[in-house]
Amino acid sequence: MIDTDVREYAAQAASTDTFGRVLCSARNHHFVVDGPVQNGCPGEAINPAELFLSGVAACAVELVHVLAKSQAVPLHGIAADIRGTIDRSRPVRPDVSLFNSVHLNFRMKGVTEQQGRQLVEAFKGR
Repeated sequence: MIDTDVREYAAQAASTDTFGRVLCSARNHHFVVDGPVQNGCPGEAINPAELFLSGVAACAVELVHVLAKSQAVPLHGIAADIRGTIDRSRPVRPDVSLFNSVHLNFRMKGVTEQQGRQLVEAFKGR
């Protein structure tokens, strides 16, 4: 039996010959991340903040889908939009860069408004 209480994940990142461009890997998947142009980086590929927000949105979509299945809620599709703001003139903490605000919005198909609200509340409680 697989232990579902403990989950370990790993990823790697390494600089490339292009300043501000990073080659990332997770398992056998590889992708490029660029720092933003404001840092003198290429800014052509997804940047670290976008990658972080994408991970949060993907986690949210997957978890709500799992919750719907476990509760036998007829969710036929789900999407999430996420936006984050970093205001460097008003840092949350002076020692690290943090988002000042993050907004996550779900769109669901096949559920009532009440079912959707219940799924979001269950997600927020996880």
